[in-house]
Amino acid sequence: MKRLHVWTRRVASLGLLCVSLAAAAGGGSAGSGAKATAGNKDYDVYRSGSAADALPPQPAGNLLVLMGGGIDVDDAFRAMIAKARGGTAAKVDVVILRTSGADGYNAYLMAMDGVDSVESIVLKTRAGASAPEVLDLVARADVLFIAGGDQSTYIAQWAGTPLEAAMKTAVARKVPFGGTSAGLAVLGQFDYSGANQSVTSATAMANPYDRGVTLDRSFLNALPLMANVITDAHLVTRDRMGRLVTFLARLSADGWAGWQTLRGIGVDEETAVVVDGDIATVMGNPDGLGGRTGRAYFLKPTLAPTTVQAKKPLTFRSLQLEKRTAGGQYNLATWPTVSPYFISVEAGTLMPSPY
Repeated sequence: MKRLHVWTRRVASLGLLCVSLAAAAGGGSAGSGAKATAGNKDYDVYRSGSAADALPPQPAGNLLVLMGGGIDVDDAFRAMIAKARGGTAAKVDVVILRTSGADGYNAYLMAMDGVDSVESIVLKTRAGASAPEVLDLVARADVLFIAGGDQSTYIAQWAGTPLEAAMKTAVARKVPFGGTSAGLAVLGQFDYSGANQSVTSATAMANPYDRGVTLDRSFLNALPLMANVITDAHLVTRDRMGRLVTFLARLSADGWAGWQTLRGIGVDEETAVVVDGDIATVMGNPDGLGGRTGRAYFLKPTLAPTTVQAKKPLTFRSLQLEKRTAGGQYNLATWPTVSPYFISVEAGTLMPSPY
């Protein structure tokens, strides 16, 4: 996908004609067609830039990027790179983890200031998550990011492996870390696994125990500020608020956490929630119309769900929403009530419009 293509569609909808230069849109691309630098039946590595370790200073604090899918948010990657550089002129090594695709991020990130190398690792089997070369690259990463794809494969192939341990170690040494779309889906303490393919909001609210409502708590469940949190991507574009509310209801009904402590973060396409310290800042891209993309939603219950039963429509009332657009901020340590509005699911119907 190219940024120009999306921009052209937007202005075409206004009846305008435009001509512009194409710019690659990050990891949404299938790749350059180049052969893997290294690999075997379990994994492939696509390297761009220097193979030597860049060795920037260790960041003073954590930075987490929650990206909602679609076109990547340039400023979010720049924030990760800047955090890793620590205010110095040092360059950084970026590692991308994925189970499909190829080197789609490489040229995009190599074009950013301060990047020494990009290594995209495509894990093809669970055994790849124990491969010494893979673990070494993750151990030496200065920025670590999970691409979009299929979160069910991330959970099935990475949970409980040395790769998961290496990812946790990277976060502990304050490596800027994040993911987009499926990569975002696995960053909360609780995850929507998508193990039985995707579920729509309508289906989830009509039956919270539909086979498509698959939840998991086995992978990356101890990231900073992500306790009791479940995330969802493509939120507005694919109308996913109803299913995010359903996920919270299920987590409460199944006893995974008390409703008072549960939290949801919904991130739309072309949106990144960049969490630096306790503060989440929403970032987006130019929208081609003089504004910026970027919509994120911070959701918490104020009451226990009323009806969460198999083959019965969900009733879950008075959930508090805090919406932030590009430039807006929210404190993920305290989840304050600042500019709230409230939504409910009544007998399987979400009301009012949450967006």
